[in-house]
Amino acid sequence: MMRRKPSPFLPLSWLLALVLFLPGRSLAHPMPTTTVQLDLHTEYVSAELAVPLNELQLATDWKLVNNKQVLEQYGTAVRAYLAGHLALTGSNGAAWTVQIREPTLSEAHQTATGPYQEFVVAARLTPPAGASVRDFTLRYDAIVREVKTHSILVSVRRDWERGLNNESGNESVDVGVIRADPRTGLVPLLPVNVEQGSAWRGFVGIFSLGLRHIAEGTDHLLFLLTLLLPAPLVVASRHWGTFGGTRRSLLNIVKITTAFTVGHSLTLLLGTLRIVNVPDAPIEALIAVSIFVSAIHALRPIFPGREMFVAAGFGLIHGLAFSYTLAELNLNAWQTALSLLGFNLGIETMQLLVIAVTMPWLILLAQTRLYPAVRVIGGSLAALASLGWLGDRVGWSNPLGTLADELGAVGPWALLTLAILALTGFGLSRRGRVHPSV
Repeated sequence: MMRRKPSPFLPLSWLLALVLFLPGRSLAHPMPTTTVQLDLHTEYVSAELAVPLNELQLATDWKLVNNKQVLEQYGTAVRAYLAGHLALTGSNGAAWTVQIREPTLSEAHQTATGPYQEFVVAARLTPPAGASVRDFTLRYDAIVREVKTHSILVSVRRDWERGLNNESGNESVDVGVIRADPRTGLVPLLPVNVEQGSAWRGFVGIFSLGLRHIAEGTDHLLFLLTLLLPAPLVVASRHWGTFGGTRRSLLNIVKITTAFTVGHSLTLLLGTLRIVNVPDAPIEALIAVSIFVSAIHALRPIFPGREMFVAAGFGLIHGLAFSYTLAELNLNAWQTALSLLGFNLGIETMQLLVIAVTMPWLILLAQTRLYPAVRVIGGSLAALASLGWLGDRVGWSNPLGTLADELGAVGPWALLTLAILALTGFGLSRRGRVHPSV
């Protein structure tokens, strides 16, 4: 009797059976990761926990996915669940106080998994008196304790003393990854030991934030530059006329820029200290209105000689928008004082830099017959951009708003074009081929 050879495919079939029928929670698709983002303050740490619904459903057997009443049904349970899975201890072993806030529901997307929903939950983590917020041990095993293939990414999102403000949302410093041990299934603790910072690093970080806020704040710059567009000109018969002279042009520029600075500095202070609290939606809409008003003025003078007052008035609006950046950092009194100084200096430095590389070309160009066309085109584009932004900010999404958001990317090219036009027009006027505007 012949002995039968074992099939080479048998072990593979056993492995498939084990994967299909082995008890426990196993996954056949890429899983979204949980994230823990930490904000370090002087006396406490705030955390933002992002918890994917589909993975939490696997861990708890709750009906979360495609549930329109998920927050109403499970909001309290989610807080209790996270409170049982989150704990911190200091270097001396003393426990921290953990306060879990109400969860919100958010849409998220990861490259490997595509779009999904997640709970976003804020937590306040307070150490015992005298303990450092920079040295602690984190126990966080939500989902990963039940779903062994899950992972948790932990990072520091904001740390004023190290100049980490993360306004753009992608500057976090990684702390570590929490995963279950594949052999024991246990979830390890994560030591968190953040390097010390300083007041100087905090000041420099806020100064850089002010620079970046203006460099990326196309709407703020567009308002000021559009208001300055007719600054080299005098008014004749209710229209913009000829070049008013270099000295007069520079004086107008200084007056308008200073007035805007005074206006936004005042409300930056009041907004940061929460003395004035205005929702950001109407402020953003009013910023778009300010650009539209300055654009109309560039096309035809509607408040000649009063540009300084208009700049100061609208500067109050822009300053409130600036203040939201500092107010959300939740700094102590000393950090707030340094931040107000550093942030304002950053704003003014970038603002003056943009004016310094733009206005000489406008003054030069204003002495040629090319300037009326440049002024009209510039004012018209600013008006269209402001209408697009205004539509977006009152809830009407439109193509103009999308195009306006891209204006910052074409700024260097617009400056180069302006310089070429100014040099060409002035050179031709010196040869008598293009006469100054009359």
